[in-house]
Amino acid sequence: MKKAFTLLEMIVVIIIVGVLASLGFGQYTRVIEKGRSAEAKANLATLRQLELVYFQEYDTYTTLSTLDAGLPGTDGAGGCSSTSFYFGYACNGSTGKCGAYRCTSGGKSPNATTFYHIELSPDGSWGGTAGYY
Repeated sequence: MKKAFTLLEMIVVIIIVGVLASLGFGQYTRVIEKGRSAEAKANLATLRQLELVYFQEYDTYTTLSTLDAGLPGTDGAGGCSSTSFYFGYACNGSTGKCGAYRCTSGGKSPNATTFYHIELSPDGSWGGTAGYY
């Protein structure tokens, strides 16, 4: 007598595997997005340092274009207008705050489904709106 799985057993296993895969994929995308926001935070820390140096020399803060940071997405042509970056960056010349905003269109694929930004003040405090940080 040959032993084999019944069709019902196979269907149950396929359903269980499908449910586990769908749960895992959601967690996977969340972890990937956290990694992307960690890169943005590192770039913002560099921009903060550049703002502080600029402030020490000129006694005022400046915009991103003046800083010439050389970071991905900060060269004026980068950010969400380029398909090479996940984030665009901007610095406020009056407050010294720099922010990274997640591209929802136009940036590197896949774009975010919801817009969020991460902000870093000259005093080192973080702020922003909904996101993975």
